[in-house]
Amino acid sequence: MSTATTTHKHTASQQAAAAGSGLNFSRILKSEWIKVTTVPSTVILLAITVVVMVGLAALGAWQIVSILDMIGSSDSPEDAMAFGDPQIFREMVTEIPASGLFFGQLLIASLAVVLIASEWGTGMIRSTFSAVPKRIPALLAKALILAVISFVIGAGAAFISFFVAQPILSSGDLNLAMGDEGVLASILNTGTCLALIAVFSMAIGTLLRNTAGGVVTAIGIIFVLPLVVQLVGGIADWIPDAARFLPSNAGTQLVMANATAEGDLTQLQGGLVLAAWAAALLIISLIVTKRRDV
Repeated sequence: MSTATTTHKHTASQQAAAAGSGLNFSRILKSEWIKVTTVPSTVILLAITVVVMVGLAALGAWQIVSILDMIGSSDSPEDAMAFGDPQIFREMVTEIPASGLFFGQLLIASLAVVLIASEWGTGMIRSTFSAVPKRIPALLAKALILAVISFVIGAGAAFISFFVAQPILSSGDLNLAMGDEGVLASILNTGTCLALIAVFSMAIGTLLRNTAGGVVTAIGIIFVLPLVVQLVGGIADWIPDAARFLPSNAGTQLVMANATAEGDLTQLQGGLVLAAWAAALLIISLIVTKRRDV
């Protein structure tokens, strides 16, 4: 009787294994997806990101229309030129859908750090690595989920911004069409930029294992460092050249719809530079996490 029961249990376990039970990457992805999407604060923050990005794009469109109206209503050419070259503002129209990128980077970078660093702070990372002893698949799954969500948020917000900005620009006799050169690529690359920033920031949070320190470091590299470099740029000629390869500057070039100025990175080059930053930090964080204790 006991032998028959044991045999039955063994056969059942074999059937369960054949049916696909056990640890695999798709199950790890599903677990990380549940972690991210079932936390109300995360969902609210992502919704706020979309709303603010769209709002900034609408504000940018309104500003361009207002400035061009003031230029057009000026009594003299000298007064009109005081506002700037109107052609420059007309060229800025194609950048409107991606104009909320700055704020999007801020929130996505902070969220990416918090989602990984908080696991160390709460001790949840022990449960994660107990379930996934090899560690690397768990971190890769989290990075992939964050990247996909960030891409959808960025590209989705840019698409919505496009349709919100259209009637505002039309009121000033300005046209913005999806078929305009660089517009669709700029919209999609807004998502690509946020996805790479998410991976970059998650890697920083993984390395530092501290929420506050990770957020400050990520924001410092993405937003503060370019300002510092700009201030000291006159010290040496190589500093402005090197500044092109900072993550935020490369990301800006990635979403540019218009032709870049001489000496600037192209759209493709900006994307490759930002991807290199994200990949390098991710690889380092994987190696360090593999070797360090939790």
